[in-house]
Amino acid sequence: MDNINQDNNLLKGYNMLLYFAGSMIMYEPSEECIMDFWTKGNLKNLPVSSSNPNFIKAASQLRNSCTDKSICGKMLREDYIRLFGRQELPLAPPYESLYNSNRDIILNLRTPSVTEFYNSYGWQSKFRGKIDDDHLGIELLFLTILIEKYLELEDQACMIEMKREISRFIDQHILYWIPAWNENIQQNAKTLCYKGIGTLLFACIEDIFNYFEQKRDTMNENSTLKN
Repeated sequence: MDNINQDNNLLKGYNMLLYFAGSMIMYEPSEECIMDFWTKGNLKNLPVSSSNPNFIKAASQLRNSCTDKSICGKMLREDYIRLFGRQELPLAPPYESLYNSNRDIILNLRTPSVTEFYNSYGWQSKFRGKIDDDHLGIELLFLTILIEKYLELEDQACMIEMKREISRFIDQHILYWIPAWNENIQQNAKTLCYKGIGTLLFACIEDIFNYFEQKRDTMNENSTLKN
Protein backbone atom coordinates (compact mmCIF):
# COMPACT_ATOMS: atom_id res chain seq x y z
CA MET A 1 0.00 0.00 0.00
CA ASP A 2 2.85 2.39 0.83
CA ASN A 3 4.43 1.68 -2.56
CA ILE A 4 1.12 2.38 -4.31
CA ASN A 5 0.75 5.67 -2.46
CA GLN A 6 4.31 6.64 -3.32
CA ASP A 7 3.73 5.84 -6.99
CA ASN A 8 0.48 7.79 -7.03
CA ASN A 9 2.12 10.81 -5.38
CA LEU A 10 4.95 10.59 -7.91
CA LEU A 11 2.53 10.67 -10.84
CA LYS A 12 0.56 13.52 -9.26
CA GLY A 13 3.84 15.43 -8.91
CA TYR A 14 4.68 14.90 -12.58
CA ASN A 15 1.18 16.01 -13.54
CA MET A 16 1.71 19.24 -11.58
CA LEU A 17 4.90 19.87 -13.55
CA LEU A 18 3.15 19.16 -16.84
CA TYR A 19 0.38 21.62 -15.93
CA PHE A 20 2.94 24.29 -15.05
CA ALA A 21 5.18 23.84 -18.06
CA GLY A 22 2.25 23.35 -20.43
CA SER A 23 0.66 26.60 -19.30
CA MET A 24 3.92 28.45 -19.94
CA ILE A 25 3.87 27.48 -23.60
CA MET A 26 0.09 27.91 -24.01
CA TYR A 27 -0.27 31.37 -22.50
CA GLU A 28 1.80 34.52 -22.33
CA PRO A 29 3.15 34.65 -18.74
CA SER A 30 1.16 36.87 -16.39
CA GLU A 31 2.38 38.75 -13.34
CA GLU A 32 0.37 36.32 -11.18
CA CYS A 33 2.15 33.37 -12.76
CA ILE A 34 5.57 34.95 -12.20
CA MET A 35 4.64 35.75 -8.60
CA ASP A 36 3.45 32.20 -7.88
CA PHE A 37 6.27 30.27 -9.52
CA TRP A 38 9.31 32.53 -9.27
CA THR A 39 8.88 35.26 -6.67
CA LYS A 40 7.52 32.85 -4.04
CA GLY A 41 10.30 30.37 -4.80
CA ASN A 42 8.03 27.46 -5.74
CA LEU A 43 10.41 26.36 -8.50
CA LYS A 44 13.24 25.91 -6.05
CA ASN A 45 11.38 22.91 -4.59
CA LEU A 46 9.96 20.77 -7.37
CA PRO A 47 7.30 18.21 -6.33
CA VAL A 48 9.36 15.26 -7.60
CA SER A 49 13.03 14.36 -7.85
CA SER A 50 14.72 12.33 -10.55
CA SER A 51 18.13 10.96 -11.43
CA ASN A 52 17.46 11.76 -15.10
CA PRO A 53 20.30 14.10 -16.18
CA ASN A 54 17.80 16.24 -18.10
CA PHE A 55 15.66 16.62 -14.98
CA ILE A 56 18.68 17.59 -12.89
CA LYS A 57 19.66 20.14 -15.55
CA ALA A 58 16.12 21.54 -15.64
CA ALA A 59 15.97 21.90 -11.87
CA SER A 60 19.26 23.80 -11.92
CA GLN A 61 18.13 26.06 -14.76
CA LEU A 62 14.85 26.91 -13.02
CA ARG A 63 16.48 27.50 -9.62
CA ASN A 64 18.85 30.02 -11.18
CA SER A 65 16.30 31.72 -13.41
CA CYS A 66 14.48 35.01 -12.95
CA THR A 67 17.05 36.42 -10.54
CA ASP A 68 16.10 40.05 -11.27
CA LYS A 69 12.39 40.19 -10.41
CA SER A 70 12.07 43.77 -11.69
CA ILE A 71 12.61 42.74 -15.32
CA CYS A 72 11.74 39.03 -15.18
CA GLY A 73 8.14 39.46 -16.31
CA LYS A 74 9.07 41.64 -19.28
CA MET A 75 11.79 39.21 -20.40
CA LEU A 76 9.52 36.19 -20.05
CA ARG A 77 6.79 37.76 -22.13
CA GLU A 78 9.27 38.79 -24.83
CA ASP A 79 10.67 35.26 -24.88
CA TYR A 80 7.20 33.74 -25.13
CA ILE A 81 6.39 35.87 -28.17
CA ARG A 82 9.72 35.13 -29.86
CA LEU A 83 9.51 31.39 -29.24
CA PHE A 84 5.81 30.62 -29.66
CA GLY A 85 3.56 33.64 -30.05
CA ARG A 86 4.38 35.55 -33.19
CA GLN A 87 2.59 34.77 -36.44
CA GLU A 88 5.68 34.63 -38.64
CA LEU A 89 8.68 32.41 -37.93
CA PRO A 90 8.34 31.61 -34.22
CA LEU A 91 11.68 30.21 -33.10
CA ALA A 92 10.37 27.11 -31.26
CA PRO A 93 6.86 26.38 -32.61
CA PRO A 94 5.30 23.71 -30.36
CA TYR A 95 3.40 21.76 -33.06
CA GLU A 96 3.97 18.05 -33.66
CA SER A 97 3.19 18.30 -37.38
CA LEU A 98 6.19 20.58 -37.93
CA TYR A 99 8.58 17.88 -36.72
CA ASN A 100 7.11 14.66 -38.12
CA SER A 101 7.06 15.26 -41.89
CA ASN A 102 9.45 12.38 -42.69
CA ARG A 103 8.84 10.12 -39.70
CA ASP A 104 6.22 7.79 -41.15
CA ILE A 105 8.07 7.54 -44.47
CA ILE A 106 11.32 6.57 -42.75
CA LEU A 107 9.60 4.05 -40.48
CA ASN A 108 7.26 2.80 -43.25
CA LEU A 109 4.14 3.25 -41.15
CA ARG A 110 1.06 5.37 -40.86
CA THR A 111 0.65 6.87 -37.40
CA PRO A 112 -2.92 7.93 -36.55
CA SER A 113 -3.23 11.66 -36.03
CA VAL A 114 -3.35 12.99 -32.51
CA THR A 115 -6.93 14.08 -33.15
CA GLU A 116 -7.83 10.44 -33.85
CA PHE A 117 -6.27 9.50 -30.52
CA TYR A 118 -8.34 12.13 -28.72
CA ASN A 119 -11.51 11.05 -30.51
CA SER A 120 -10.98 7.43 -29.51
CA TYR A 121 -11.41 8.60 -25.90
CA GLY A 122 -14.33 10.86 -26.71
CA TRP A 123 -12.19 13.86 -25.76
CA GLN A 124 -12.20 17.23 -27.46
CA SER A 125 -9.98 20.12 -26.50
CA LYS A 126 -11.85 23.24 -25.45
CA PHE A 127 -9.39 25.09 -27.68
CA ARG A 128 -10.36 23.16 -30.82
CA GLY A 129 -10.85 25.64 -33.64
CA LYS A 130 -8.52 28.11 -31.93
CA ILE A 131 -5.39 26.05 -31.27
CA ASP A 132 -4.48 23.01 -33.38
CA ASP A 133 -4.81 19.63 -31.69
CA ASP A 134 -1.11 18.87 -32.19
CA HIS A 135 0.04 21.84 -30.07
CA LEU A 136 2.31 20.50 -27.33
CA GLY A 137 0.23 22.22 -24.65
CA ILE A 138 -2.91 20.38 -25.84
CA GLU A 139 -1.04 17.07 -25.98
CA LEU A 140 0.27 17.59 -22.44
CA LEU A 141 -3.24 18.39 -21.21
CA PHE A 142 -4.53 15.14 -22.71
CA LEU A 143 -1.62 13.23 -21.16
CA THR A 144 -2.46 14.57 -17.71
CA ILE A 145 -6.06 13.41 -18.21
CA LEU A 146 -4.87 9.89 -19.12
CA ILE A 147 -2.68 9.80 -16.02
CA GLU A 148 -5.58 10.96 -13.85
CA LYS A 149 -7.76 8.20 -15.33
CA TYR A 150 -5.02 5.68 -14.54
CA LEU A 151 -4.84 6.87 -10.92
CA GLU A 152 -8.58 6.22 -10.53
CA LEU A 153 -8.36 2.59 -11.68
CA GLU A 154 -8.31 -0.38 -9.30
CA ASP A 155 -8.67 -3.34 -11.67
CA GLN A 156 -5.23 -4.65 -12.66
CA ALA A 157 -6.25 -5.59 -16.22
CA CYS A 158 -7.59 -2.07 -16.78
CA MET A 159 -4.43 -0.60 -15.28
CA ILE A 160 -2.24 -2.63 -17.63
CA GLU A 161 -4.29 -1.48 -20.61
CA MET A 162 -4.14 2.18 -19.53
CA LYS A 163 -0.37 1.92 -19.05
CA ARG A 164 -0.15 0.60 -22.59
CA GLU A 165 -2.25 3.48 -23.89
CA ILE A 166 -0.23 6.13 -22.05
CA SER A 167 3.02 4.66 -23.37
CA ARG A 168 1.57 4.48 -26.90
CA PHE A 169 0.40 8.08 -26.81
CA ILE A 170 3.74 9.38 -25.56
CA ASP A 171 5.67 7.27 -28.08
CA GLN A 172 3.54 8.20 -31.09
CA HIS A 173 2.85 11.85 -30.36
CA ILE A 174 5.41 13.44 -28.03
CA LEU A 175 8.60 11.54 -27.32
CA TYR A 176 10.07 11.46 -30.81
CA TRP A 177 9.85 15.21 -31.50
CA ILE A 178 10.24 16.87 -28.11
CA PRO A 179 14.08 16.58 -28.20
CA ALA A 180 14.20 18.67 -31.41
CA TRP A 181 11.70 21.15 -30.00
CA ASN A 182 13.72 21.47 -26.78
CA GLU A 183 16.88 22.00 -28.82
CA ASN A 184 15.15 24.95 -30.48
CA ILE A 185 14.34 26.30 -27.02
CA GLN A 186 17.93 25.94 -25.80
CA GLN A 187 19.31 27.69 -28.88
CA ASN A 188 16.79 30.53 -29.11
CA ALA A 189 15.44 31.32 -25.64
CA LYS A 190 17.01 34.39 -24.07
CA THR A 191 15.78 33.59 -20.56
CA LEU A 192 17.00 30.75 -18.38
CA CYS A 193 13.35 30.40 -17.39
CA TYR A 194 12.28 29.12 -20.78
CA LYS A 195 15.41 27.06 -21.22
CA GLY A 196 14.49 25.36 -17.94
CA ILE A 197 10.89 24.83 -19.01
CA GLY A 198 11.99 23.18 -22.25
CA THR A 199 14.41 20.87 -20.47
CA LEU A 200 11.85 20.11 -17.76
CA LEU A 201 9.21 19.03 -20.28
CA PHE A 202 11.71 16.84 -22.09
CA ALA A 203 12.78 15.22 -18.81
CA CYS A 204 9.22 14.70 -17.54
CA ILE A 205 8.15 13.00 -20.77
CA GLU A 206 11.18 10.70 -20.61
CA ASP A 207 10.52 9.85 -16.96
CA ILE A 208 6.80 9.24 -17.37
CA PHE A 209 7.34 7.05 -20.43
CA ASN A 210 10.00 4.98 -18.66
CA TYR A 211 7.80 4.68 -15.57
CA PHE A 212 4.84 3.28 -17.46
CA GLU A 213 6.97 0.99 -19.62
CA GLN A 214 8.66 -0.53 -16.55
CA LYS A 215 5.45 -0.77 -14.54
CA ARG A 216 3.60 -2.41 -17.41
CA ASP A 217 6.30 -5.07 -17.73
CA THR A 218 6.15 -5.73 -13.97
CA MET A 219 2.37 -6.02 -13.95
CA ASN A 220 2.42 -8.34 -16.96
CA GLU A 221 4.93 -10.58 -15.18
CA ASN A 222 2.84 -10.65 -12.01
CA SER A 223 -0.28 -11.46 -14.01
CA THR A 224 1.52 -14.33 -15.78
CA LEU A 225 2.72 -15.75 -12.47
CA LYS A 226 -0.80 -15.69 -11.03
CA ASN A 227 -2.13 -17.53 -14.06
